[in-house]
Amino acid sequence: MLLGILLQATQAVSDTAAMAADQLGGEGEVTMSFFDLALKGGWVLAVLVILSIVAIYIFVERYVTITKASKEDKNFMNSIRDFIHEGRIDAAITLSKNNDTPISRMIWKGLTRIGKSLGDINTAIENTGKLEVSKLEKNVSTLATISGAAPMLGFLGTVIGMIRVFYDMSMAGNNIDIALLSNGMYQAMVTTVAGLIVGIMAYVAYNVLVSKIEGVILQLEASATEFMDVLHEPAK
Repeated sequence: MLLGILLQATQAVSDTAAMAADQLGGEGEVTMSFFDLALKGGWVLAVLVILSIVAIYIFVERYVTITKASKEDKNFMNSIRDFIHEGRIDAAITLSKNNDTPISRMIWKGLTRIGKSLGDINTAIENTGKLEVSKLEKNVSTLATISGAAPMLGFLGTVIGMIRVFYDMSMAGNNIDIALLSNGMYQAMVTTVAGLIVGIMAYVAYNVLVSKIEGVILQLEASATEFMDVLHEPAK
């Protein structure tokens, strides 16, 4: 995504440069590839590209994991209720083990505590639910960090580029021309654009994952409440 947008930006810069050359007398066509821009961006752009790859990997991996965790078997809790009412706790435990979901692991913990007080059972379920949520939130905070750090890195590249421009101006004396200042200006602009792109991408990805995790939390809370209600129900 980042590479595609930067390629479009490269084409726009090349077109603008070509138009400027025509207006100045058509001395030659100015072209610049993506790799030329990457070199102009320096180490800051390299770091931003790495951050974009990390952000994409985390988003895809977490999205798949959370989507899998959010899949709910509608018959699971009904089966658990029937087993408990029939006194078949071992069957309920086996069913929970065979379902590899956060809800089933939480219910399994509660089933293993049957015979103790309802407060102990509820505490065990809540602790297991928190552990499951923490597993789903793994590396999600990294996306938030990237969304904030990337624009700042882009701004850092801008400042470095402008320092380079003023340094070149000071060294050139009275022989200042556009070509002399272009490297610093390119670095300033390219890193700014790249930082904003990576930051926006990571910010959107972070909020998508947080929204999906909140949906799983609601499922866990609903299942925990339903399980405790089953334990309060009289046996049929």
